[in-house]
Amino acid sequence: MSNAGRTGLTLVAILAAGAGGLWAGQRGVALPDLSWLRSIAGVESVAAAAANADTVGSGPIIYYRDPDGRPTYSGTPRKTTDGRDFVAVRQSEDVSFDAAKPKPDEVTSVSTPGEKKILYYRNPMGLPDTSPTPKKDSMGMDYIPVYEGEDQDSSTVKVSPGKLQRTGVRTAEVGLAAVNSSIRVPGTVVIDERHISVVTMRADAFVEDVADVTTGDRVSKGQSLFRFFSKEIAAAGAEFVTEQRSGHSVDNGTGGALKLANLGLSKQVIDTIRKDMKVPTRISYDAPTDGVVMERAATAGMMAKPGDLLFRIADTSRMWVVADVPEHQLDSMRAGAAASVTVRSLPGKVFKGTVALIYPQIQEQTRTAKVRIELPNPDGLLLANMYADVAINAGENKPVVAVPNSAIIDTGERRIVFLDRGEGRFEPRDVKLGMRGRDETEVTEGLEAGDRIVVAANFLLDAESNLNSALNALAGEDKP
Repeated sequence: MSNAGRTGLTLVAILAAGAGGLWAGQRGVALPDLSWLRSIAGVESVAAAAANADTVGSGPIIYYRDPDGRPTYSGTPRKTTDGRDFVAVRQSEDVSFDAAKPKPDEVTSVSTPGEKKILYYRNPMGLPDTSPTPKKDSMGMDYIPVYEGEDQDSSTVKVSPGKLQRTGVRTAEVGLAAVNSSIRVPGTVVIDERHISVVTMRADAFVEDVADVTTGDRVSKGQSLFRFFSKEIAAAGAEFVTEQRSGHSVDNGTGGALKLANLGLSKQVIDTIRKDMKVPTRISYDAPTDGVVMERAATAGMMAKPGDLLFRIADTSRMWVVADVPEHQLDSMRAGAAASVTVRSLPGKVFKGTVALIYPQIQEQTRTAKVRIELPNPDGLLLANMYADVAINAGENKPVVAVPNSAIIDTGERRIVFLDRGEGRFEPRDVKLGMRGRDETEVTEGLEAGDRIVVAANFLLDAESNLNSALNALAGEDKP
C-alpha cells in the first residue's frame, strides 16, 4: 500500500475510534483493544493520549471544550446552557501530529561561542518596563533583547541603516566659518553734537541788522549772518592798522591780528582790514560752517553782551542714530561693526554706517543700552528725531568652529549635538555655544573641526537616547 493510502486509512481509523469511543462512553459499553492502530498509524502519540486519558494534563490551557463531548469549543472560559463549565484542554492533552517537543521547563538556552549575553528585555513600545525573560506586551509584540555591552553608555543610540534612511537622519562635518548675525533694534536720528556751532559776541556789540535767515534755513560757511558795531573791536582794529602802516608788524597772525581774532573776527574780515588799511564802520559776522539754523536769537537793534547766544547752527552732513539694544545682546556688540539704517519715510533707501560707541550705562526702565551709529548724510535726507530701524552686524569676522543651527538641541538646561560614531551609532555631546547666527552657531567647547555630527532628524535620536537612559536606570534598580 502506498504512503498516501496508508495515511488516509490511518486518519479514517482514528476518527472511527474517536467516534466509537464517544458513543461507548455515553452508553457504558466497553471498547475493544485498539492497539492494532499503532501498526497502521505508525505513531505513538495516539496510544499515549489514550493511556493518559484519565491523568491531569500539563502545560498552558489551549482552549475549552464542551463537557458532553459535543463539537463546541471556546478560547475563553464558558458555561453550557444548563450552567456547567466547559472543560479546559491543556497543551499535553491536545492531539498533535507534530514531532514531540520538550516542555517549557525543559528548554535550556545554549550560547554559541562569541555570542553576546542577553541582559534583559525591554518594552517594544518604549514604555519603562523590562523583563529578565522573553515576553510579549498586551498587543502581542515581542520584547526587544538588550545584549551585553549595549548598555555601557546608556545614552548612545544605535540605529539600523534601514531606519536611518526612513527617518531622514543626515550628518555633516564640523568646519570653521565666520558666524555673523544681525541684531535688529529701533533707533532715533539725532544731530552729531560735535558739529553744532554757536554764534556769540566776545565783546559788547550793537547789532545793526540781521540777514534774512530763520530757524530751519540752510546756510553756507562765510555767509553773512548780521552786522554789528563794537567800540572794543574798533579800537583793536585801529591798533592793527597802525601796526601795518608803521611796518613794525610781522604778518604772522600775532600782535593786532591775534587780538582781532580773539575778539571773534573771522580771517576774511581781518584780511580785509589789512588790505584796506582802515577799520570798517560796520563789521559783518559770517557763518562759521555749513549747516542748518537750529536757533536764531539775534534781532536788529539789540545790544549783545559777551556770551549771548545769537545763532545756533548744526552741520548735518554726518548724523547719529542712537539705538536701544537689549542688555542680553550687548555681548554681541563691538565698536566698528557695520550697521544698516532705514526710515519709514524713505522706503527703499538704506543708509550705511558703523557703530562708534556703546554707552556705558543701562536704562533701568527698559534694561537696554544705547548704541551710537555714525553715518554720512550728504543729501540731508536724514532729519533729527526721525524714527529708524537699525540692523547691526554682530560678532567677529574671524573663522570659528561652527555648526548648523539645526544640529543643536536646546533642552533649557543642556545644549547637545549628536556625534556620528559610525556603524549606526550616535553619541550625544554637551557643547557650549558662542555667537548665534542666522544659519550657524559658534561652538566654543565640546567639538572640534572634523567631527561628524547629525544635522537632521536629531530629535528622534534624542528621544531614543533618553529612552535608553531611562530603561537602563530602571534595569539597574531591579538588579540585586
